[in-house]
Amino acid sequence: DEGLGRPVLLGDPDDVRRAATAADIDLAGIDLIDPALSPELGAYAHAYLASRPNKKPGIAARLMQKPLFFGAAMVRAGHADAMVAGAANTTARVIEAGKMALGLRPGVETPSSFFLITVPARDDAPEQNLIFADCALTIDPTAEELADIAQASAISAARLLPEAPRVALLSFSTHGSARHPAAEKVARATAIVRERLPDVAFDGELQADTALVERVAVAKCREPGVVAGWANVLIFPDLSSGNIACKLVQHLAGARAIGPFCQGFAGPLCDLSRGASVDDIVTATAVTLVLG
Repeated sequence: DEGLGRPVLLGDPDDVRRAATAADIDLAGIDLIDPALSPELGAYAHAYLASRPNKKPGIAARLMQKPLFFGAAMVRAGHADAMVAGAANTTARVIEAGKMALGLRPGVETPSSFFLITVPARDDAPEQNLIFADCALTIDPTAEELADIAQASAISAARLLPEAPRVALLSFSTHGSARHPAAEKVARATAIVRERLPDVAFDGELQADTALVERVAVAKCREPGVVAGWANVLIFPDLSSGNIACKLVQHLAGARAIGPFCQGFAGPLCDLSRGASVDDIVTATAVTLVLG
């Protein structure tokens, strides 16, 4: 109704119509596709087999009849601009379909995810939009994988945020204030991604308060920079810290967490939380289309 896009619902059309009737929803302007009966099924299965010559055609056809795989194949073929899933499926299922039927962007080895976090205005601080990554996929990234996550997140931030990305790679240490392999991993990742994208502002390793609060950055950093104290992209050292931070900010600070959005795939892909509300799904769809 708001003109954000034209929805395509995948599944048995009769089941969809019954559900819509029960919810008093008008399906005008919404396309219904049954993957098992689609004339594109054979082409999608053939495209899947093209990069997997050892797979059997029957297995490919059965995979493509599943809505997640069919939707990812639609994006790969250019028949859809994005896939939004996850409200009724686990992250593992969505990512599996993304890897197998959509594929990764050329040169990408580490798919990852991010949340768009909107922190409400408080005291004298205005509302703030931040990128949190990776909060859903990579459990314990290496320095190279962490650099991949930071690189992808900078690209996503450049598309979504009104200002240039200022990317902080987080740790319990700031510029060597603590010595530990975990902190050294973040410092190595920072060096790697700076070499890859020299025109983007990266800094690390940084503690979270150093990344976000100017007065703390002035006290803790020997040299001033454009990231410390002013970061708008936060890269967490592992999935535990990223996932925990996202949920704490959401539920204790009243922030809005939109996503997670997948990065590194050959097309736009959003993996919703299974607790997503209607508003969450609409907003995530709009953001996913922007990322495309």
